[in-house]
Amino acid sequence: MGTQPDSHGVSVVQVDGKWRCTTVADRALGGLADFETALRELRAAGAVFGLVDIDHEFFVIVRPGPGGARLLLSDATAALDYDLAAEVLERLDADIDDDELEDAEPFAEGDLGVLADLGLPAGVLGVILADTDLYADEQLMRIAQEMGFDDEFAAILDS
Repeated sequence: MGTQPDSHGVSVVQVDGKWRCTTVADRALGGLADFETALRELRAAGAVFGLVDIDHEFFVIVRPGPGGARLLLSDATAALDYDLAAEVLERLDADIDDDELEDAEPFAEGDLGVLADLGLPAGVLGVILADTDLYADEQLMRIAQEMGFDDEFAAILDS
């Protein structure tokens, strides 16, 4: 894949009913396992999930759990150009080959209900993902607004 994409990861942790966002170290963005490990190392009592934005083209939501991480890839067609997207599809065991992706319009793959118990219903997430006029970072901001951590998220993005 030649050049390293412009990416940033944010961990989102719920502590005493309040959301806290923290930048994830660049070394944790090397692959899905590295990012998961960084999230698990937070050892928070409340809910923990991570958001990774790659080149404002697509994003991944990672929510570690005892049975393995729950994942959502905002655009499966990104797997043609980005290793992380391909890695997520592989982990999801998505039976999609490159020929199908070449001809496809952008589509989400994974667990739309990944954040449903935290206040973001699958239907609302689906609507956000369907808005193809938005860049990935704008979609993530909409998710943050829906869930009530947009101020914390914006502060991380601005820093």
